[in-house]
Amino acid sequence: MSNKVPSSFIVVIGFMLFALFFGAGNLIFPPMLGQSAGMNIWSANAGFLVTGVGLPLLGVLALGFSGKDDLQSLASRVHPVFGIVFTTILYLAIGPLFAMPRTGNVSFEIGVKPFLPEDPGPLPLLIFTIIFFTLSCLLSLNPAKIVEIVGKVLTPIKLTFIGILVVVAFVNPIGDFEAPAEHYMVQPFFNGFREGYLTMDTLASFVFGIIIINAIKEKGAKTKKQIMIVCGKATAIAAVILATIYTALSYMGASSVGELGRLDNGGIILAKVSDYYFGSYGGLLLGLMITVACITTSVGLITSCSTYFHKLFPSLPYKTIAISLSIFSAIIANIGLTELIAISVPVMTAIYPLAIVLIFLTFLHSLFKGRPEVYQGSLLLTFIVSLFDGLNGAGIHITFINDFFTAILPMYEAGLGWIVPAIVGGFIGYASSVLKSKFGHNHQID
Repeated sequence: MSNKVPSSFIVVIGFMLFALFFGAGNLIFPPMLGQSAGMNIWSANAGFLVTGVGLPLLGVLALGFSGKDDLQSLASRVHPVFGIVFTTILYLAIGPLFAMPRTGNVSFEIGVKPFLPEDPGPLPLLIFTIIFFTLSCLLSLNPAKIVEIVGKVLTPIKLTFIGILVVVAFVNPIGDFEAPAEHYMVQPFFNGFREGYLTMDTLASFVFGIIIINAIKEKGAKTKKQIMIVCGKATAIAAVILATIYTALSYMGASSVGELGRLDNGGIILAKVSDYYFGSYGGLLLGLMITVACITTSVGLITSCSTYFHKLFPSLPYKTIAISLSIFSAIIANIGLTELIAISVPVMTAIYPLAIVLIFLTFLHSLFKGRPEVYQGSLLLTFIVSLFDGLNGAGIHITFINDFFTAILPMYEAGLGWIVPAIVGGFIGYASSVLKSKFGHNHQID
């Protein structure tokens, strides 16, 4: 097999990466940011692009850079137990517990519910989620076909739907930008930066990155350099598409306030904008767009989670796990979108910084010679702070801890108080490792 990866395949991989990341939440958050930011839209959007595009794609590149085959082996650089625990929690969080059920629920809320009577009861959601996850499962049962299914079929459909709405909104804006909402009057960049967390794509990057790296290897890229070159080109393609779509959706939201008023969430904004331009056809267009976006993400998550749990429990067949996850997700989706998000936010807030720190430590691995103490010190102090961020997100406020962290940690109130502890913990770990090495106890993990 030639080591040369065809350019056409790189394009397909780039489109596939975009499609995997661009789920329903990614459609919903930028319009809401646009409405809130108003005239500060461009700086807020720039912040959103850092965390909504930059960090997730860095996660994919980190996997390729590490030379590891999966997240567990990468996370095991911290400690083997951490490798299993962190990886399992992450897969459960962005898989069957939160993200997978949300794909079905959001599809129903935006794509189907508007066409039903005011109070349709629980039966329509139940029927829809059964159909949705049956289709997702069928597409996931042959993981070797996922590149072709997602990259060549679903992505062009999704881009067509999104493109129609975005082009019309640019050519014929609804109105002018309004004054920003109160929380976007100051530091719009950092507000947009935090808003990008809501996509949860940095967590997903470890999951989707494995699909990308394996697909690249199967096409003939053998060395780390070859993998990184192909991966870099593919992520560049995905980055351009993601950034363009996010910016367009933010613009659409920002220009809609004068005509539509400030709305409660991005789903309603999209529905109202679609209705403004296309009338009843707008709802149909939006429904198709959301459903295709959600199915694409659902297929990627089922495939990735099933692959991981099959590796963890080899006696369980891949197909059995995929079917089980699909059934479980359909059940959880019927809890309701609001309740699901309320439960997931604290968990994501606690583990998100760990994923970010792990990405940056991966790129710095050779600089500190892979000393596990650096990983351990950095991630430990990160988690101590992010744990309390998670508790705050759950409505559990421990006042004296929050006051203490606010006094000593820069940007703690902005949700970024873990950054300084991560750096300090890394230096403490390095110093500890150097001291240990003098007594012959230090070792590194590749």
